Amino acid sequence: MDMIKVSANSRTSAVAGAIAGVIREHKRAEVQAIGAGAVNQAVKALVLATSYLKNDGIDVMCMPEFVDVEIEDKVRTAIKLVVELRPPALQSPVPPTEPDM
Repeated sequence: MDMIKVSANSRTSAVAGAIAGVIREHKRAEVQAIGAGAVNQAVKALVLATSYLKNDGIDVMCMPEFVDVEIEDKVRTAIKLVVELRPPALQSPVPPTEPDM
């Protein structure tokens, strides 16, 4: 599984589609962003992907973490968003429906 790398110029909908596709195929996705603009795009894409997946009955959770990456012989700190299926015990409860009268 490849890392989904996001930049400040990434299209939110394209990243969201990539996240949703990877989750559907592998049940886990990793999204990496360096810098405030890139992290902003990644988080917006994650919210959009969550709604795409929820429409298919797939509930996910995200665990953010810091990672060091080397770019052109310099170490940079990136944000990695690990997206996985939410365990059944932690899934959102289905709201009760009103009884028919």
